[in-house]
Amino acid sequence: MTTWSSISSGLRHAHNPVVFFDVSVGDTPLGRMLFELYADLCPKTAENFRQLCTGEFKKNGIPQGYKGAIFHRVIKDFMIQGGDFVNNDGTGVTSIYGGGPFEDENFKLKHDAPGVLSMANSGKDTNGCQFFITCAKCDFLDKKHVVFGRIIDGLLVMRKIENVPTGPNNKPKITVTISQCGQM
Repeated sequence: MTTWSSISSGLRHAHNPVVFFDVSVGDTPLGRMLFELYADLCPKTAENFRQLCTGEFKKNGIPQGYKGAIFHRVIKDFMIQGGDFVNNDGTGVTSIYGGGPFEDENFKLKHDAPGVLSMANSGKDTNGCQFFITCAKCDFLDKKHVVFGRIIDGLLVMRKIENVPTGPNNKPKITVTISQCGQM
């Protein structure tokens, strides 16, 4: 079992937040993914994701965020995409910054390995709640999507999601849900 001391000693920056997703396919728990959020390089993007993991962001007093959200798009050897808790289909956009999209913070980091956490968008400065996790090196996404974290434990869970059967529009045939999430 991975210990907190082994996780924290492997962080890019000692003060970067670590968040988690517990993921299920159908009614079957798959496991937990831990993410280091690069608050040292992308503080605004990392904070948006962190608050959507913890439920700190509220709309009309009701916590908003990733708990219960799905991975709506899965493409083997490319990426898994989720975070649209607005519409659950890849069309929803919201953020902790006034509820709408926010700007691209920077493009300092690269999509250079599996497990990179990056913002999904529909063009320049359209970041919201949706994210994706790379399943391979995807350098063609560099300077188009903001990298703001990485999986530090649970890459096998990502691989299991990546291999879920999909149908039209790369939608999983079995629902892949973030059953629980938060900050470590």
